[in-house]
Amino acid sequence: MRALCGAIITAGALIGLGLTALGIGTRYTMEHALTEQGEPILVRLSQMDRPLIFILVFLTTVTLVGLGITFAGLAYHHLRRDREFLWEKERHGMQHRAAG
Repeated sequence: MRALCGAIITAGALIGLGLTALGIGTRYTMEHALTEQGEPILVRLSQMDRPLIFILVFLTTVTLVGLGITFAGLAYHHLRRDREFLWEKERHGMQHRAAG
């Protein structure tokens, strides 16, 4: 369940990052996006609006946290399943049939 929750958090954050990328592209689209030398004009983070930077940093952080929850949840799930398997193996190994 932990892995599923982490995956849902990650998916939501990645969708949000995609929408943020579209918003940044729309906000900073220019008619003449080339310099005199014919190179594209790049907008640096220091030149962007603060709300867009906040959303970008926040969603990136949420994505990393969601991935961490996902992988930790999967690791815990596999550890638990391994313990259950070993317990079942020990339980069935104790029963001996009488030779007859």
